Amino acid sequence: MILLEPHNLPFAASLIALFIIAALQIIGVGDLFEGADDIEIEIDADVADGLEASGFLDGVSSVLGLGRVPFLVWLSSLLFVFTVTGVFGQWIISSLAGSPLSAGLAGLLAGGASLPLNGLAVRPIEKVLPKDETTAVGLESLVRRDAVIQTGTAREASPARAKVKDAFGHPHFVMVEPHDPQAELTEGETVLLVRREGEIFFGVRYESPLLQP
Repeated sequence: MILLEPHNLPFAASLIALFIIAALQIIGVGDLFEGADDIEIEIDADVADGLEASGFLDGVSSVLGLGRVPFLVWLSSLLFVFTVTGVFGQWIISSLAGSPLSAGLAGLLAGGASLPLNGLAVRPIEKVLPKDETTAVGLESLVRRDAVIQTGTAREASPARAKVKDAFGHPHFVMVEPHDPQAELTEGETVLLVRREGEIFFGVRYESPLLQP
């Protein structure tokens, strides 16, 4: 069975996309995708709390293998599994029924099967990848680091959302209040995190322009 036959076109396209990703990584353009691991999906707070409480999100992530390996590794694995599943499935169906499925139906079925199969495939990949201590850092390690106020104005008892990078360059989003109860930390301002109480960090602004990062 030839990969470029019409009924296998979704899988040929998947394989081409895999080659493109590999080529981009080789020439260095793949670095543009580094931020993909930090993509945030906004979900209504009540819905998110309900899903988290039920374990739904953890269950989905576990089945799909999300978070076990870097996103590009996960995506490359998915494209490979999709291609193999589709071509092999078409071969079996053609052998049994005398003709393969249409490209659209085969792609839909292979896509549904590939997601959980890829979740299994990335497990051994996770074990052989070099372990990186950046995957989990203590919140206390973020103290004495610079943070940028992302949303709102931080006031006493009214924290604002801020972005801070750990020692390995990975971004974290934390809630920040001013260390000085009389101060306000405005959106876009870079502050120094000086202490933490529970989930709340306290920051001070750089009073001198010479201290600005």
